[in-house]
Amino acid sequence: MKNWLRDHAMWIASGGLVVAMLASLGIGDMPLSLDRIWAGLWKEDEMASIVLWQIRVPRMLVAIEIGAALAASGVVMQAYFRNSLASPGLLGVSSGGVAGAVIAIGAGWAVVSFYILPLMAIVGAFSATLAVVGLARQGASTERLLLAGVALNALLGAVTSYVLSDFTLSYERNAQIIFWLLGGLEDRNWDHVLMAAPVILCAALLWPLGRSMDLLSLGATEAQSLGVDVRVLRRKMLALSTVMTALATAVAGTVGFVGLVVPHILRLMIGPEHKRLVPISLIGGATFVLACDLIGRSMGNIRLGIVTAVLGGPFFLWMLRRRT
Repeated sequence: MKNWLRDHAMWIASGGLVVAMLASLGIGDMPLSLDRIWAGLWKEDEMASIVLWQIRVPRMLVAIEIGAALAASGVVMQAYFRNSLASPGLLGVSSGGVAGAVIAIGAGWAVVSFYILPLMAIVGAFSATLAVVGLARQGASTERLLLAGVALNALLGAVTSYVLSDFTLSYERNAQIIFWLLGGLEDRNWDHVLMAAPVILCAALLWPLGRSMDLLSLGATEAQSLGVDVRVLRRKMLALSTVMTALATAVAGTVGFVGLVVPHILRLMIGPEHKRLVPISLIGGATFVLACDLIGRSMGNIRLGIVTAVLGGPFFLWMLRRRT
């Protein structure tokens, strides 16, 4: 059975993504049949066209981009730490992105330009990664990185809480901050689609590193002896993971557990070979986020970050219990 799944994984994942995309386009306050979706996409049905091109298509594409980004980032982190329980938030990247966005909102910078808020989220994410790497530079062991990440996550969480506790903030600014804390795809438009588009380039740069990541899973010494420049490889992995997580956070806020759940399940199904795991994780992450968004929308517009946490939290606890 496992061999069959491995051989047909790409077709199964692609089919699942197509189904999730059609469901995302058709389900909502105004349900659309397949015929109306087709007519709306070609602008033959005016009402369906407005709903699709102005609301559902941008939201669907953003969901695909952030799902692919977080899942691919999860693959990178699990290879970096040689631990299938690692995730993109481990080094404080997500917390840094949220803290940057929250500071922009609290300080009133976000109203100056549409791009200020996502830019601050990206700056926060990169600052968090650089801080962790700087703190763990002596020896740069994975243990030091993990401890530095835990400490930085706590510090950034305190920054976010401090801004949120400012009672002088307006209701609108508090609502924006809560959006970033809970994560969501509401009111996403074509500007957000373009903002997250560099994820495609990151994925293209990540795929050729598959064999080197396979060797790194054997251990740094073994990989070095087999011709891998481990230091350069780790820098590339950290950079790509940070960019993808930062972009996802900048566009949708905190969406947890995608980078943990999706790569772990796919690794169990198709094996640890990264040349195969990376592209399927991209598709699997996109499908998972689309499915979670559909669940949230069908249950009274529950925020995406809440849905992924409700699904991912128990799975994480199950994995911990399984490994002990």
